[in-house]
Amino acid sequence: RGRCARGDMAGVLAWFWNERFWLPHNVTWADLKNTEEATFPQAEDLYLACPLAFCIFMIRLSSRGRFIARPCAKGLKIQANGPQKAQSNAILEKVFTAITKHPDEKRLEGLSKQLDWDVRTIQRWFRQRRNQEKPSTLARFCESMWKFTFYLYIFTYGVRFLKKTPWLRNTKECWYNYPYQPLTVDIHYYYVLELSFYLSLLFSQFTDIRRKDFLIMFLHHVATISLITFSYVNNMARVGTLVMCLHDAADVLIEAAKMANYAKCQILCNLLFAMFAVLFISSRLGVYPVWILNTTLFESWEIVGPYPSWWVFNLLLILLQLLHSFWSYLIVKTVCRAISRGKVSKDDRSDIESSSDEEDGPPANQKHHSSATNGTNKNHGSNGYLTGGSYPDEH
Repeated sequence: RGRCARGDMAGVLAWFWNERFWLPHNVTWADLKNTEEATFPQAEDLYLACPLAFCIFMIRLSSRGRFIARPCAKGLKIQANGPQKAQSNAILEKVFTAITKHPDEKRLEGLSKQLDWDVRTIQRWFRQRRNQEKPSTLARFCESMWKFTFYLYIFTYGVRFLKKTPWLRNTKECWYNYPYQPLTVDIHYYYVLELSFYLSLLFSQFTDIRRKDFLIMFLHHVATISLITFSYVNNMARVGTLVMCLHDAADVLIEAAKMANYAKCQILCNLLFAMFAVLFISSRLGVYPVWILNTTLFESWEIVGPYPSWWVFNLLLILLQLLHSFWSYLIVKTVCRAISRGKVSKDDRSDIESSSDEEDGPPANQKHHSSATNGTNKNHGSNGYLTGGSYPDEH
């Protein structure tokens, strides 16, 4: 039975690593084995990314503590205050923890009769209680500072590395002599570090507060990780370095804008966000399709020709372009609101729930409720791109 299971596994691996899928015509895995003269990418090289991703995740958690980010936050007078706490109520707390965090209309009416509270007050209690579990401004600042530090480092590294490469100036160099392009230590380090970081972001999605764009971000992380893995395994690493560096540029600015927002430096926040918006839209709706998609779709077709994994790789790149378009729409929407209101304001990606009357939409004749239950963070003053956690910062 054990031999049979091993045989089945060997068959699955042989099917998965089929050379006709991964490699161009007449190229085999044996042709890309490492020799004394040249080193080529090997799939097992990426195993290092898993323990490294765990280390990055732990470093990220520690950065929220006393080591670097917290002293900087205190220097900027950022307090550890979170959203306003909901008033104590044993019945509602039991419903919240044991039954549902989002009660339907029927349950709200039942609780209203049981507590002699109006429905709007109960709705706001649940909203406050949900917000109560969300990170404080200090935690958000520490998170953004950690991401800003990584993006600044990896973008600087990418620029310094690519300045020495011929394919930065002539993208056709990505395909000459493909796939027999030797792997350098710089490319290997660049890939493993980027893959580790995005694996850590994927892990953290399941431990952080669930955001409205959870599925979009999950799809983005999966596409990013798949692109990094695909381009490394079939040695499209040259064009992969261009994709990674291009995407890291805007991520530096958005994390800086978040930190300025948490520090209540509104003018600096607006300036950084404007710079981010211009760079994001121009790079991902302009440079990316003209520079990256042009070489992966047309120049590679002309020099190398298509093969199965080539199609998958390009489909992932096109999927990334669709995500770019979606996020560009959100950015433009945020900019339009900022112009109309005079500052960057909350948008649909905010992870602090609105407590406006419009959201509740109750009948006008409902009872007046205590001021202690007023909505939390109604004037939080930051949009979804500037409040905490995840932003489309992947490739």
